[in-house]
Amino acid sequence: MTLDEADTLDAVLERQVDWQTHRMRMFGKWVDAPRLSCWIGDPGAAYRYSGQHFEPHPWPGALVPLRERLQAELGVPFNSVLANLYRDGRDAMGWHSDDEPELGPEPVIASVSLGATRRFVLRRRDDHAVKQTFALTSGSLLVMRGTCQREWQHALPRTVRPVGRRINLTFRHIL
Repeated sequence: MTLDEADTLDAVLERQVDWQTHRMRMFGKWVDAPRLSCWIGDPGAAYRYSGQHFEPHPWPGALVPLRERLQAELGVPFNSVLANLYRDGRDAMGWHSDDEPELGPEPVIASVSLGATRRFVLRRRDDHAVKQTFALTSGSLLVMRGTCQREWQHALPRTVRPVGRRINLTFRHIL
């Protein structure tokens, strides 16, 4: 996707998506997620993570061409997307794997970044010293597939440096 396409989609999604503060269970307590989110998908593509159940919101028109493009390029029938809005560097996501049962044993997750560049980190589950870091720029695509979710964790760390707003779209297939 070109930078112009990414900027246009970013602006449209900021307005069209029903951004919400989701609650999540951490260390036995319910807390607000450190980002805004919206679960989007086909009817019946419900998702459960962090102790919550999410029924999908309908697809915004602006996401349909991107979904179709990713399906054609990756050969995966995506039926849902988790849209996340990181307002600034204080919004983040800690270490986790997308390994919920409804994603299957080897899910394909296509992550599209829009807006500000942020640092994305992968680490091995069996050796946290083994890490890979990526600077995800606007319009970038990161695909996690195969054994990635079983063998690696990923995070979007907080940053104290000034950073703008970022939207991340993680396309998935719910079984």
